[in-house]
Amino acid sequence: MSQLLPVLTENWDVERSWTLEGYGPYAALDRALTLEQDAVIEEVKASGLRGRGGAGFSTGTKWGFLPPLGDLPRYLVVNADESEPGTCKDIPLLMASPHTLIEGIAISSYAIRSHSAFIYLRGEVVHVYRRLLAAVREAYAAGHLGKDIHGSGYDLDVIVHAGAGAYICGEETALLDSLEGRRGQPRLRPPFPAVAGLYACPTVVNNVESIAAVPAIIGHGPGWFDSLGTETSKGVGIFSLSGHVKEPGQYEAPLGITLRELIDFAGGMREGHTLKFWTPGGSSTPLFTAAELDVPLDFESVAKAGSMLGTRALQIFDDSVCVVRAVLRWTEFYEHESCGKCTPCREGTYWLKQVLARLEKGDGTAEDLDLLLDQCDNIAGKSFCALGDGATAPIISSVTLFRDEYIAHFEHGGCPFDREASVAWS
Repeated sequence: MSQLLPVLTENWDVERSWTLEGYGPYAALDRALTLEQDAVIEEVKASGLRGRGGAGFSTGTKWGFLPPLGDLPRYLVVNADESEPGTCKDIPLLMASPHTLIEGIAISSYAIRSHSAFIYLRGEVVHVYRRLLAAVREAYAAGHLGKDIHGSGYDLDVIVHAGAGAYICGEETALLDSLEGRRGQPRLRPPFPAVAGLYACPTVVNNVESIAAVPAIIGHGPGWFDSLGTETSKGVGIFSLSGHVKEPGQYEAPLGITLRELIDFAGGMREGHTLKFWTPGGSSTPLFTAAELDVPLDFESVAKAGSMLGTRALQIFDDSVCVVRAVLRWTEFYEHESCGKCTPCREGTYWLKQVLARLEKGDGTAEDLDLLLDQCDNIAGKSFCALGDGATAPIISSVTLFRDEYIAHFEHGGCPFDREASVAWS
């Protein structure tokens, strides 16, 4: 059986872990500053670290996309706009140990030769914003940020920016527009952020967990990180279990662990119920059922099984849940959060919600199921950014896996999970 391995979460049980005293010295930063910048990038590449925000692209390779140094400054932007239903790994990390991220920012900024870094945080989490600001102030006071860091001659400023609460700003170019003071909407690419990002300057945008993993890599060495996980999905990750398990929460383990093992760590399913369906990477990924309990949770294995590892937001639903109602709730979210820039997403998510609501109430028909899938076909792969794909993924997979449950709604004139309808049919 796989084992949990606390790395990013190692100090979460330390008293006042969010303070500099609870975190400890920035030892990995000390080591990084003795290396050439390119050597730091090579160590991150050699570790096999892949982006933890969902895409899974090689972090070190992404840093290497920056053009040669010129007159323009370089920026590091940390995407902390965690907004997708079920995704809850970055916010707990920032709450429990913000210095893990700040040390990672200092090392990463040094590696890419940036002297200004930004943390874009979802604005609703005011308590996390205040804690992060306090940690940044502590880091400045201790000489981990600011001028001549650790006597190395390297300067770095870190700015914490609170967004206005738009899911679309989790998309990196929409985030950059918001950071510049404009309405958050995805940009046309190319140019890519590495060439013309924040303020039209070379920019690296990384997820919180990606940057937070850097101190462990530099501190322990890339070989250590490379030895964890699977052959192609290296290292550890925070798996967020929510829903119908006895002990929901954050579980850090090497990539490749299975949901069956994680549910065991979480105390099992709640009494008297069995697993019905789950999301491997948040609400924007195709659903899995109990048939995928033993699929290794790494990028390749989950993709081969028909879904995406995404943000490792494992939402667990037992047999008491109506899949139609759950998918409708997610669709309402995506319809509300569409930025409206492109027609397939703006109009498509609205009509998806209408048809799903009709089906969930029991007023739909068999033709509505075909209409629903046709709408998904006209959105997926045709929207300006990935929001359209994310909105259609749970719908397509739920109709494929639970078509009989959709049919039961309109055959019996209501949701079979409603008490009144169940009594009427019995």
